[in-house]
Amino acid sequence: MALSLITRLLTLALGYAYPAYACYKMLEVHPPQIEQLLFWCQYWILVATLTVVERFADWIVSWLPMYGEAKLLLVLYLWHPGTRGAGHVYDGLLRPLVARHEHDIDRGLLELRARARDMTASQLKAAVAVGQAWLVEAARCVSSQLQAARSDRAGAAH
Repeated sequence: MALSLITRLLTLALGYAYPAYACYKMLEVHPPQIEQLLFWCQYWILVATLTVVERFADWIVSWLPMYGEAKLLLVLYLWHPGTRGAGHVYDGLLRPLVARHEHDIDRGLLELRARARDMTASQLKAAVAVGQAWLVEAARCVSSQLQAARSDRAGAAH
């Protein structure tokens, strides 16, 4: 339990916080070096991809002994200056995989955007209809209260 917590904290620190700070430092060098920009873009693309995959696969493989430690070693391998593994994994694995499926991914993203736009429009219409119904009901309520108040005043005057 304690080892798992330590591993997670180290993964956050060494897999996210340190690389983010290294990116910041690299961007503040004027002008930034293109090779460094390329390396850190590859790193963050891989980390984002691994994070997405992990959300789906973590519950399947997290029971494996040393799983957390293996993740920690992977992020260290990806950014460490001695290995610069991000370039190797990106060029050797991710780039060819995405390139093979790029057309399908682009088409799927277009469909997803269209569905999201349609769903948003539909939900907005429904919200407007509910708002209109609420306003009509509120107007009726105010109108009936005004009529009741007038009737009370008219009855009290006679």
